[in-house]
Amino acid sequence: MQRTQTLSAMLAGAMLIAVGGCEQRSAAPAQADAAPQAAADAGPPLVKAAGDAALQWGPCPAPFPQGCELSVLHGDPAKPNADVLLRMPAGYAIPAHSHTSAERMILISGRLDVKYQGAAAATLAPGSYAFGPAGLPHRATCAPTAACTLFVAFEGPVDVEAFAGSVE
Repeated sequence: MQRTQTLSAMLAGAMLIAVGGCEQRSAAPAQADAAPQAAADAGPPLVKAAGDAALQWGPCPAPFPQGCELSVLHGDPAKPNADVLLRMPAGYAIPAHSHTSAERMILISGRLDVKYQGAAAATLAPGSYAFGPAGLPHRATCAPTAACTLFVAFEGPVDVEAFAGSVE
């Protein structure tokens, strides 16, 4: 298996686009003491749309074939809790791989067939949620009818490890 570089090195220069004017609500009394520190750690509020022309896109890391792209929405991919968008053309196949971090995903557009080792295959439609445990090999294919865009939230630093075995 071959460990690739973190996405932060690959996506150097990707900028976060903060949108002002977000409504802020006061914290509940039980959370009031923790709220200022949590807000400082998380950064300013922001709003982004998957189709925003201002998003900064870069190529996916190896072992993914050329054609897919990533955009950092929030956080630093070299640190825990980064959020990214992954987009791929219709018919694109993501080869078997794993991550040292768990990942939480929501399909935004297209149809995506996903297979995790030891689990039943699933087809995600827009709005579908999927959870991938850390270290579990998986693969995915975007249906040939439309491009796919996927929101992915990582618990730990973002990395990709190729998986040479079969994901069945």
